[in-house]
Amino acid sequence: MLDQKFICANVDLVKEAARNKGVDVDIDRIVELDGMVRSLVTATEGLRHEKKSMAKQFSSASEDERKELQSRSKSLSTDISENEAQLRTWQGELRELLLITPNIPSEEAPIGPDADANEVVKTVGEKTQFDFDPLDHVDLLEKNDWVDFKGAAATAGSRTYCLKGDLVMLEMALMRFALDRLIKEGFKPITVPPYAREHAFVGTGHFPLHTEEAFKLVDDDFYMIGTSEVVLNNLHAGDILKDSDLPILYAGYSNCYRREAGSGGRDVRGLLRVHHFQKVEQYVICRNDPEESRKWHDTLLGISESLLSALELPYQIVACSTGDMGLGKIRMHDVETWVPSLDTYRETHSCSTLHDWQSRRTNTRYRDGDKKINFVHTLNNTAIATPRVFAPLLEIHQRKDGRFNVPKALRPYLGDRDIL
Repeated sequence: MLDQKFICANVDLVKEAARNKGVDVDIDRIVELDGMVRSLVTATEGLRHEKKSMAKQFSSASEDERKELQSRSKSLSTDISENEAQLRTWQGELRELLLITPNIPSEEAPIGPDADANEVVKTVGEKTQFDFDPLDHVDLLEKNDWVDFKGAAATAGSRTYCLKGDLVMLEMALMRFALDRLIKEGFKPITVPPYAREHAFVGTGHFPLHTEEAFKLVDDDFYMIGTSEVVLNNLHAGDILKDSDLPILYAGYSNCYRREAGSGGRDVRGLLRVHHFQKVEQYVICRNDPEESRKWHDTLLGISESLLSALELPYQIVACSTGDMGLGKIRMHDVETWVPSLDTYRETHSCSTLHDWQSRRTNTRYRDGDKKINFVHTLNNTAIATPRVFAPLLEIHQRKDGRFNVPKALRPYLGDRDIL
C-alpha cells in the first residue's frame, strides 16, 4: 500500500491514479482520518501523561487530595478507554481504505479503462502458415488421446481436465525447461503450499477486492493460491533483511487454482482458461531503488521472451494500460503468444513492478549500507504456465498427421524425441 504521509502530501496525484485505474476510493476520507487519528493519539498520550503524573502525587497527598486524585484518575481511565476504542474504529476504517488505494502508475503506462487501451510495443516471429488444414488444440488433444475432459468434468466440474500420455511428459518437460533457465540466471527454485491464509493474499494485493477469484477452504480458513507469488511475498513478512541478502530471486513452482468467476466466450474452450494449472513464477525482492526495479523488470521480461523464442513461438509484448494493470502495479507488460485457431495473440505471461506497495503490507524491510531501514521492492513475472501454453505450442508445432513436432529446446527433457 502507499505510505500514508505520501497520500496526504500528494492528494491530487493519488486521486488521479485512482481515476486512471478505475478504483473507487475516498482519498479525502483518508486525509480526514489521518488527521483525526493523529489528533486523538496526541490527546490520549496527554491523558496518559496526566494520569502518570497524578500517580506520583498520590503518596504525598492528603486524604482529601487522594480522594480527588482517585476520582480524577478514574475519569481519565474512562476517557483513555473511550479514546482507544475510537482509535481502533478510525484506524480500522483507515486501513480498509489504504488497502484499496492504488499505486501510482508509471508515466510510461498507457492511460485507459481496460485492456482495449493496451499498446503493443514489440512483435517477434511470423504468424504460422500451414500447407494443410490445421486442427485447434482441443482436436489435437483428442486425436492423440492426451486429455480426458468428460471424466474430469464428471468428477470435478467444468473447466477441469486430466492430461494423459505424452502430454503429461510434455508438461513436466516445460516445467523443468523453465526452472533450468531460471537457475542459470541465479534464481533459487522453491516449491510452495497450494493454499495460504487470508493475510497472505492481502499482502500481495489480491485481497480485499478480488476474493471472489479464489477458491476458499471454508472449514480451515484457507484460500487456494492462483500463483506462488502469494506465498513467496509472505516468506519474509516482518523481516529486516541485510543489504547483502538482496536481491532475492525465487523460481516458484506450484499448483495453482482460480475460480475464473465471470469469464466466458470462445476463448475458454479446452485448456485456455481452467480452474487448476501448473506454473513456474519469477519473483524478485530487491533494494528500494526505482532504477534497480526497472533493471529487474526488463530482466524478467527478457527471460520470458527467451523461453518463448526457444519454444519457437511467435509473440508480442503489450504495455498494459492503467485500468488493466491492477491495483498495486507501477508498470505491467503482458506477453501474448500467437494462437492460430483463434487468429489472435493470447496472454501467457504477465510482468509486474510494484515498488514497495507489497512490502508495506507485509512489513518486509532491509537495512542498507548507511544502516537506514527501507521497505524492499518486489517484482514478478510468469516463466511458464500450463496448460494454457499448450494451445499455442500444440497448434503451432502440429504436423499434418496430427502429431507434434518437439522444439529442439525440449528434446533433452523428452529422451531426445523429436515427435510426440
